[in-house]
Amino acid sequence: MATAPVPLRTTAGNLCLGSAPDSWGVWFPEDEHQVPYPRFLDELVQAGYEWLELGPYGYLPTDPQRLKAELDARGLKVSGGTAFGALHRPEAWDETLAHVRRVAALTAAAGAHHLVLIPPMYRDEKTGAFTEPPELTTEQWAGFGRAADRLGRLLLLEEYDVRLVVHPHADSHLQTQPEIERLLNESDGRYTNLCLDTGHVAYGGGDSIDLIRRFGERVGYVHIKQMDPEILAQVAAEDLSFGEAVRRGVCVSPPAGVPDPADVVGELAGLDAELFVIVEQDLYPCAPDVPLPIAVSTREHLAGCGLSGTLRPAIDR
Repeated sequence: MATAPVPLRTTAGNLCLGSAPDSWGVWFPEDEHQVPYPRFLDELVQAGYEWLELGPYGYLPTDPQRLKAELDARGLKVSGGTAFGALHRPEAWDETLAHVRRVAALTAAAGAHHLVLIPPMYRDEKTGAFTEPPELTTEQWAGFGRAADRLGRLLLLEEYDVRLVVHPHADSHLQTQPEIERLLNESDGRYTNLCLDTGHVAYGGGDSIDLIRRFGERVGYVHIKQMDPEILAQVAAEDLSFGEAVRRGVCVSPPAGVPDPADVVGELAGLDAELFVIVEQDLYPCAPDVPLPIAVSTREHLAGCGLSGTLRPAIDR
């Protein structure tokens, strides 16, 4: 089985900076409020990034040769794929597996070795309506970690050579720090690890620094973002959905918001691991001219924290 390539080294040593369609207001494969993918790719390069996560399956080309041509023409490389799956619903296993296989195949064809799995939200992104109860039953929790391991084993041991990293998310059943810790404690690090999303951890009232210090060996991939504490207070006081919180501007650019990215980078730099650190700032919906200046200023701020936006070629182990 092939060995995953080492992420590009930055001034933080073991960390590799990239970005994602999310930072351009992209939440869906198709949506009238989103910029066309060629504009996203062009502006990603203009902002100084070399690596990207694929984002919602179907936003970027799903034909591997077409995707490769688009990326090669711009000198871009793929850090990982993005999938959505309901690990708490046994009846949805076949649907989840079929979707994840499609994403994993495209991810592997692009030369990447991470698949970020995002659990479904129990509130609709656009309307805020509840689509599921916000709490899992004891029975649903009992199968959550086992389902993650089953999926991670398939991705790693079959032809994909892709590592599963599960992503906490606002308005999902993997939102609070106790929920994140429960998944990690009830799953196997050989097959299931954490995509540490610093913004969503903060949204759920958790502490990314504490998670890095106590579960550092389980951090397999990182999304770095910040949340506005004032809007987080509105979320709690008014029972806002994540979609409404984003519309109010809960996701902010550094140096605003929590957690401080310099603190996060400092902790990650101390781990004995090579990690992709992918910039995300939820902006859906936003005007087309909004994302690029934010992407530039964010890259520049993160460079001051030890993350470089212009990276050397990857080195194989």
